[in-house]
Amino acid sequence: MRGVLSSERAWSRGERAKAAAKLMVGWVALLWLLELIDVASGHALDDFGVMPRAVPELVDVVPSAFIHFGFGHVAANSVPLLVLGFLSALGGLRRFAAVCALIIVADGLGVWLISPDNSNTAGASGVVFGLFGFLLVSGFVERRLLGVAVGVVIAGIWGGSILAGIAPTQTGVSWQGHLIGLVTGVVAAFLFRRREPRGTLNA
Repeated sequence: MRGVLSSERAWSRGERAKAAAKLMVGWVALLWLLELIDVASGHALDDFGVMPRAVPELVDVVPSAFIHFGFGHVAANSVPLLVLGFLSALGGLRRFAAVCALIIVADGLGVWLISPDNSNTAGASGVVFGLFGFLLVSGFVERRLLGVAVGVVIAGIWGGSILAGIAPTQTGVSWQGHLIGLVTGVVAAFLFRRREPRGTLNA
């Protein structure tokens, strides 16, 4: 065990959990608020989706991750984003912000590069797939038993949906964005892995 009191460790984990929960509830609430604004404005926010290979569309790479095409779309992303985001944020908010930033930018740029002509892509599903990939492998990368267990559990819950979501046979769904998000999440698990100081053990 590390050289801190167990009560301090418990308090620290509790504070991290509260912060992670507040962040993700706020994030999901923002997505719903934006969709309400979109509907009220006659879907004016849909223009913030990414249309491929048009240089002016590069400014929409980040905003597109927060825009959805209807309440059904945002509803489908809300629960997995809330759960996967909460679990990822437990490892630290700064690291979580870096992971999400990488996923959002890489996913948006990838969609811009390889999506079909005349398509418009938006939604948080790229982040969902990215966080799934991040959690799936980070426990193995960091050699943390709890992290491995989390990866196994989320694979059992969402693994089938993830595989279906990256199938090229999907119509009306950006499997390209899903795949890029998933791969970026795996890469993020290596780039942002936590390293323990020498001489410490994970209790």
